[in-house]
Amino acid sequence: MLRVGSAVACMACRNLVSPNMGVRFRMPLQKLHPLSRAIHHRYNSSVTPPHRSAARHFTSMSRLPMQPPKPPPGGHGGWRYQQHRNFWMLRLASRLLKLRYIVLGSAVGGGYTAKKTYEEWKDMLPDLGEYNWVIPDFFWELSKQIDLDKLTKMLPELVEIAKFLPELPDLDKIGENFTFLKSILFTAEAPGDTPVKAATDAPVTATPEASRKQFRKSSDKEKVDQLQEDLLRTQMKYQRMLERLEKENKELRKVVLQKDEKGIHQRKVKVSKSLIDMYSEVLDILSDFDSNYNTQDHLPRVVVVGDQSAGKTSVLEMIAQARIFPRGSGEMMTRSPVKVTLSEGPHHVAMFKDSSREFDLGKEEDLAALRHEIELRMRKSVKEGQTVSPETISLSVKGPGIQRMVLVDLPGVISTVTAGMATDTKETIFGISKKYMQNPNAIILCIQDGSVDAERSIVTDLVSQMDPHGKRTIFVLTKVDLAEKNLASSNRIQQIVEGKLFPMKALGYFAVVTGKGSAGESINSIKDYEEDFFQNSRLLRDGMLKAHQVTTKNLSLAVSDCFWKMVRESVEQQADAFKASRFNLETEWKNNYPRLRELDRNELFEKAKNEILDEVISLSQVTPKHWEAILQKKLWERVSTHVIENIYLPAAQTMNSGTFNTTVDIKLKQWTDKQLPHKALEVAWETLQEEFARFMAEYKGKDQDDIFDKLKEAVKDESIKRHKWNETAMDSLRVIQHNTLEDRSITDKPQWDAAIQFMEETLQARLKDTDSVINDMAGPYWKQRWMSWMSRSPEQHICNETKKELERLLKLHEDHTAYLANDEVTTVRKNLEGRGVDVDPVLIKDTWHQLYRRHFLQKALHHCNLCRRGFYYYQRQFVDSELECNDVVLFWRIQRMLLITANTLRQQLINTEVRRLEKNVKEVLEDFGEDNERKVHLITGRRVQLAEDLKKVREIQEKLEAFIEALHEEK
Repeated sequence: MLRVGSAVACMACRNLVSPNMGVRFRMPLQKLHPLSRAIHHRYNSSVTPPHRSAARHFTSMSRLPMQPPKPPPGGHGGWRYQQHRNFWMLRLASRLLKLRYIVLGSAVGGGYTAKKTYEEWKDMLPDLGEYNWVIPDFFWELSKQIDLDKLTKMLPELVEIAKFLPELPDLDKIGENFTFLKSILFTAEAPGDTPVKAATDAPVTATPEASRKQFRKSSDKEKVDQLQEDLLRTQMKYQRMLERLEKENKELRKVVLQKDEKGIHQRKVKVSKSLIDMYSEVLDILSDFDSNYNTQDHLPRVVVVGDQSAGKTSVLEMIAQARIFPRGSGEMMTRSPVKVTLSEGPHHVAMFKDSSREFDLGKEEDLAALRHEIELRMRKSVKEGQTVSPETISLSVKGPGIQRMVLVDLPGVISTVTAGMATDTKETIFGISKKYMQNPNAIILCIQDGSVDAERSIVTDLVSQMDPHGKRTIFVLTKVDLAEKNLASSNRIQQIVEGKLFPMKALGYFAVVTGKGSAGESINSIKDYEEDFFQNSRLLRDGMLKAHQVTTKNLSLAVSDCFWKMVRESVEQQADAFKASRFNLETEWKNNYPRLRELDRNELFEKAKNEILDEVISLSQVTPKHWEAILQKKLWERVSTHVIENIYLPAAQTMNSGTFNTTVDIKLKQWTDKQLPHKALEVAWETLQEEFARFMAEYKGKDQDDIFDKLKEAVKDESIKRHKWNETAMDSLRVIQHNTLEDRSITDKPQWDAAIQFMEETLQARLKDTDSVINDMAGPYWKQRWMSWMSRSPEQHICNETKKELERLLKLHEDHTAYLANDEVTTVRKNLEGRGVDVDPVLIKDTWHQLYRRHFLQKALHHCNLCRRGFYYYQRQFVDSELECNDVVLFWRIQRMLLITANTLRQQLINTEVRRLEKNVKEVLEDFGEDNERKVHLITGRRVQLAEDLKKVREIQEKLEAFIEALHEEK
């Protein structure tokens, strides 16, 4: 225990507080820090537990009491009295520490608000990155090519430069002299006050302020003019330096590219050279792609549009650095779109997409041949009755220093259709231009003739409709030299290049000069003329044109930059679109043709070609027996009418066998010399056609497909059309037929029986035909009328009555001749009139002809049956016999002629004609294979179109992916 006195406290409290503090300020123990009180009460257990008063008065969240509690009674100090202690510095520190939270919160909130405000202001600022192409590329590459730090170190210090300068004037002294002169000039009132004013002849009327302003204005104008002249000289100086460097760079790149062909620096140059070629291949495939899934061609290309004779072709030639297009004076030369793929290469050459010939653009004869070929292709693409064609001609141009891009030169826009043009020429040109310009990723190169009035422009309105905001349009003003010479106000040109005159917007405006208008100018002379013009032009000197807005060189750089920027921004999106189209096409194929392979039109044609050739080979496998049977049958069908009507029936009307044989021999000889060989060849040719068609129709292979029917029919027709029968064998065939028909010797009984059978079949067929004709003339019989509810017409009733009357006449005179006499016709007519039937004599003769024909054929058939056993009498030449069978011998001669003719024709077919037909089929197939239009016409259907689209979409997607990969590698 401690002693109670002036400083009642424990040792721990005494160590924490100064000894004088408790006595002087009388601080009670309750105002000590809780830590000190806790330590103190560990040594004084008789004191009241501290947590009550501490919890009530001294928590960290409560305020300290304003007045200390009164000491307990009991004299001075008492043993319960605690010494007063003052911790005012700690209390002040605790108050100040509370402020840190306020400051910290304010700092955090203010920083967040400032950051949000900065982001909002940043979003409000326009994106100037789209206009980087305005600044030439050499400016961006300057820091890469020139080491600025090294150049700075090489420069001398300012102190060393000052040593070589003359002594600088004292500016303070000059100011004092200027003030003195001003006071002399403007403060004197009398003429004799100063000698300077007295020496002046004219009085000074201007005020000091006006004089200072006029002097300052004139000096500023002189300074501006001087600065402009210095700037122009500097620009021209650096321009010449750049041109020299570009020329050297061009030569170096040419050497590098030439070495690249041998394998040096292959990777870098190959990627840069092949990118544009890969992209051009994609565009070539898309030009033939017919999409049915709304997948349009939105890949970028540079579309060159302009009024006719505005200089489109000249600008394109300046970019390609060669005079490659046909030229004309005031006439339409561009009659179809020309796609020109520009790329870099060691040699300046041009080549068509579908040709392997290279045109050396450094040789005038190759240039002339190229221009002639382009003109020829344009004229071929234009169909009859048209002036322009939408078909695209694809051309690639390579050379050192050429900017990589794809340009499409379109026919010039016209306002009037002149004589010799199709009536829809204007609308066709507008349609072609809109088709290319409506591509949202196409760069529109709008060419405007600067030498004509701006109000006559047609293309500017068309471009403003396709690209109203000008986000993908570059405006080019041509013939600026003529415009500067002809226009009275040069400000008009400035308004054009600033986009204030035409109702259209553009990314950039350029002014170029493409020559003096002579067709014989070379590209180098045009470049020199353009450079000289702009060096001396007041348009550039007066600031109306900027240096980056002139020359075709700057134009080509800007167009190339815009083109590749658009390619990088849109090619991946287009690749995704074709990927989706491929998925749709593959899904349709799986659902509709699950068991068929995806064969495009060319593959299907090859398959059909093999089938057709197999069918032609099968034609050569036909047996000789089959050929002879068909030929014999068809030949008799062709000549039977002539034999019966012109040979047999007239000869059979004779009275004896000698006259019969003589008549037959004469008529057979005439028939053989004039008609029979030709008829035989016609039958053979028709038989070959029918058999060829039958094999093509009945060929059943395991891969048989009805999609080839149209193609097979076309091949068959074209092959037959081209086939020419070898008629050199006609003379030998005539001799064979004549000798055969002259032979009358039947050697054996089977031949005799075969001739009788042939005669009987022929006569029965003729009799059947005759009965059919008579029935048609006389109408149905009573049985047909009753059973089939049929009736006779009035004409048939008259014919039937005439038939009955003539049958009575024929029954009375069975040996009647083939013709009725006039008195017999009159008798028949009167008999019919007596029964109330009025008949025409012509009808009587026609009816008699058919009735007598039937009567004759019936008698001939009866005679044929009698001759079945007449071979014995024939061998004895019918001696001592009333039976004569000369008609059987005639039919045997005809039958033998048919057999020998068929055999001869069969040999010619197998040995010659079938092989020639097979050769014709191969030629037709080869011609069809080269004619894509005919293949499209002959192999049609949704299945074919779907396979074609699938193949093209896959090819496009693969090439786009390869192009994107190469593009990323180059980047």
